[in-house]
Amino acid sequence: MRLRSALAVVASLLLVLLVPPLASTGTDSGADAEIRGLRMLVPNSPGGGYDITARTAVKAMEDAGLNSNVEVFNLPGAGGTVGLGRVVNERGNGKLAMSMGLGVVGSVYTNHSPVSLQDTTPVAKLIEESNVVVVGKDSPYRDLGRLLADWKARPGDVPVGGGSSPGGPDHLAPMLMARAVGLSPKQVNYVPFDGGGELLASVLGGKVAFGVSGIGEYRDQIEAGELRVLAVTGKERLPGVDAPTLTEAGVDVEFTNWRGIVAPPGLSEPDRKKLVTLFTRLNKSPEWQEALQRNGWTEAFAPGEQFGAFLRQENDRVASVLKELGLA
Repeated sequence: MRLRSALAVVASLLLVLLVPPLASTGTDSGADAEIRGLRMLVPNSPGGGYDITARTAVKAMEDAGLNSNVEVFNLPGAGGTVGLGRVVNERGNGKLAMSMGLGVVGSVYTNHSPVSLQDTTPVAKLIEESNVVVVGKDSPYRDLGRLLADWKARPGDVPVGGGSSPGGPDHLAPMLMARAVGLSPKQVNYVPFDGGGELLASVLGGKVAFGVSGIGEYRDQIEAGELRVLAVTGKERLPGVDAPTLTEAGVDVEFTNWRGIVAPPGLSEPDRKKLVTLFTRLNKSPEWQEALQRNGWTEAFAPGEQFGAFLRQENDRVASVLKELGLA
C-alpha cells in the first residue's frame, strides 16, 4: 500500500509539471490576447474602401499571429448606416467590430439615421487616404483642366460618380471642388454608388464623366492602365501616381479620407481593452506597415478614447460642411 501511495503522489506531481495549464494567468499576452470568434462587419459592398481596409487588416493580423479565424461579412445599405444600426443593436458584444470612416459620419445626417457613431465604442483610427479624380483609359479627358472647363460650362452633362452616398468622402470631395471652381453644389450631377467597387464599372464604361474615390480601391486598375488619374485630393502627390494635387492644378482644395474601427456600445472594460490592444498590436506589426505602403495609406493611428475625441470633432466638422452645402 505504501508503494502504491508513493506512486500516486509521483504521478500527480508529473501531471502538474508536464501538462500545461488550461489557462494562463496573464490577460494581455499570447493566446489570451486573442479574441476567439471575432467578426468584422463591413457596412458597404465588397470592393469598397471599408471592405478593403477590413480584409487587409484581418489578413495582416492573422499573418502576424495576433488573431485567427476572423470572419469578415458585408451588410451594406444607406451609406453605412444599416451596418451602424446593427452594431449599435449588438450592445455588449465584444466579438463584433465594424470597419468605418468619414462616410458614415456624413451618412448619419443625410440618411436621418436614428443612431450615430456617438452610440458606439471607439476602438481605433487606422489610416488616412487621399482621394483620386479618375477617368477610364478611353476617356477624352487627359488632364484636369479640360475636365473642369466642360464641368463649369455644362455641369449637368458632366456627371461625377462617387463610392459613397451624399455626405460621404467621395461626395464631399467633388462638392468642395465644385465650390472652388465657382459651381453651386446644386448644379453638380452627383451619382452615388455603394462603394468604390460599384463605381469602378461606371467609370470604365463611361457612364459617369469622372469618378472620385480612394487611391487604395483603384491602385491595381491605375497600375494596369485601366484608369487615368487626373488629380489627387490630398496635400501632397502620391508616390507612383503621375498626377498633380488639386492645389497644383489650380483648385484650392485639400481633402483626405480616414478609416477606423468601432464596436458595439456597452462593452465590459476587459472586452474593450482586448479590442484596443489587438488593433494597437496590429498597427505595430510589420505585416500592417507593409500593407500601408502597398495601398498608399498614411498611418493615422489613434486608439480608444483618442479616437473617440476625434470622432466628436469630425461629427461637428461634417455637420458644419453639410449645412454650408445645403445638405443637412
